[in-house]
Amino acid sequence: MAEISRRQFVAGSATIALAASGVSALSEEPVKPGKSAPDRPNVLFVLADQHRLDCIGAYGNAQVRTPNIDALAAEGVRFNNSFCPYPVCTPSRYSLFSGRYVHEHRGWTNHCTLPPEVETWPGLMKAAGYRTNCAGKMHFTPTYLDVGFAEMYLSEQNGPGRWDDDYHRMLRDRGVIDANDLEDQEREFRDHARAEYWEKFGALPSNLPDELHSTTWTGDRAVEALEGWSGGGNLFLASFIKPHHPFDPPKNWAERYDAENLDLLPGWIDECFEHDLKLNPGYFPHEKLSKETLRRVMVHYYATIEHIDHQVGRMVEVLKRKGLYDNTLIVYTSDHGEYMGYHHLLLKGGYMYDALVKVPLIIRYPGGGNAEASDAQVTNLDLAPTILRQCGIEPAEGMHGNNLAEGAGRDIVFAESHGGAQVMARTPSRKLLRHEGLKQNFLYDLEKDPGETVNCFGDPAYTDDVRALEVALQNWRPGPLPETYLNQDAPQIDAPNVPPDLSHRDAMMAYTREKMAEFYSVENR
Repeated sequence: MAEISRRQFVAGSATIALAASGVSALSEEPVKPGKSAPDRPNVLFVLADQHRLDCIGAYGNAQVRTPNIDALAAEGVRFNNSFCPYPVCTPSRYSLFSGRYVHEHRGWTNHCTLPPEVETWPGLMKAAGYRTNCAGKMHFTPTYLDVGFAEMYLSEQNGPGRWDDDYHRMLRDRGVIDANDLEDQEREFRDHARAEYWEKFGALPSNLPDELHSTTWTGDRAVEALEGWSGGGNLFLASFIKPHHPFDPPKNWAERYDAENLDLLPGWIDECFEHDLKLNPGYFPHEKLSKETLRRVMVHYYATIEHIDHQVGRMVEVLKRKGLYDNTLIVYTSDHGEYMGYHHLLLKGGYMYDALVKVPLIIRYPGGGNAEASDAQVTNLDLAPTILRQCGIEPAEGMHGNNLAEGAGRDIVFAESHGGAQVMARTPSRKLLRHEGLKQNFLYDLEKDPGETVNCFGDPAYTDDVRALEVALQNWRPGPLPETYLNQDAPQIDAPNVPPDLSHRDAMMAYTREKMAEFYSVENR
């Protein structure tokens, strides 16, 4: 990283924080000769966090309002059986960018680093002359890790990234904090959370106004970047923190839904299975999760999704106004799903049931077309070769995905979690889950039991199914598991908004503690 003085960093931070200039000089540099042409397609990638597949109108949910995402589906392909390879934020994101499984890139936790030898599709696009830019949540270590984006304007959540990023510097400059998020994500404050936080399962309107909420902030950065586009050869990734917990939309969005009128999502049962509680007792006390409480949580979950949908509409409006819409590949997906009542569970962290491991995937190809629905089994690993092929770029050798534009699906989808201890092998009709640490095995007949409630693992009628999937798992991941790769000194992008060192963190933490003390003082009056 180039040497940057503290004064330069603070000045640059203020400029970014107040959004005086949304597109830096990097975005306006001429494309390298012979590398990219004006008629190359643009790519707009929208990444949500913890978005359950069936919580979009285009997927048949008549109660959540997602008109802008639905409009993309009406001109593109909606994948009904799309899966993430690891239902945790950072591991899943590294797989998405690299087209590799977690046991290959070694990013097992939310605090890890993508190894430098692992190629990514943003990196390959940048090398081919694309102008690459992103905004929102990345969840990398180090915070501004170089995975191929020339510019990164970040709004982080869990972990040390929130002390480094652009969004929280902006909040500090405005004299505010995202109190709901701190209460939910930082143990220091979670241990002293309001009683209301626990009673309502973290589903409360944000303490911030709409214009300062992370979803609006990311949408603003996206609009600014798209306004700077001309011709082809542009990539922008808009990565939203939401609808990840806490479920804290701005108050004006939360008021759009009535809990009494919401139907519970498929998969609800009246109490947890013992094996689910044995694996993960939960972020919130499951025994207190009633239908009424869940509907109230759904109000806030749906509101955060509609809030994101509004930002998608803003982005599309810019592309259409500038005449770039027809030449833009648009992708909407998520890094993992959300139980939202499935098996009486909330959030994530347990077994890889479909509510958790399935993710929405909508691809609107340049030029558009009629709405298509694909039942093929696909994964987010397939996005690397799909995007690159659309841009005329050869995928890296280690990318395992299929080109989805060719309609390719997978006979078996694999996933892993819990540091690799839990694995999944899924066909369209059978799912095998194994947890090697707990010695737990499950086989679900998805045709008879789509809710995954009856374990057929020991049933003689399913012996052949179990054996076939066990062999497939062994062939997929034959060797011992590698250790997590972590390099906190890995190269970050060279840009003025990147902190030159970590000396700012103490001041950010002190400011946050002071403001949280003020917040609780007001709340407890």
